[in-house]
Amino acid sequence: MSNKKGAISHLKDHQMYPATRDDLIAECNGLSDFSKEDKMWFEEHLPEGNYASANQVISALGL
Repeated sequence: MSNKKGAISHLKDHQMYPATRDDLIAECNGLSDFSKEDKMWFEEHLPEGNYASANQVISALGL
């Protein structure tokens, strides 16, 4: 992921929680400020699950 700072910012400031993996991927795919490669990385690295906070997502992704 080349835009780690942007991803963390979005997860903390704009994403609604709780969120499922599918919710997070749909949100990511709708963002215009992330490259196709970053979107693919996010989808490939985010484990299945329900996330209650940005910190859970960030931890799951190893960011």
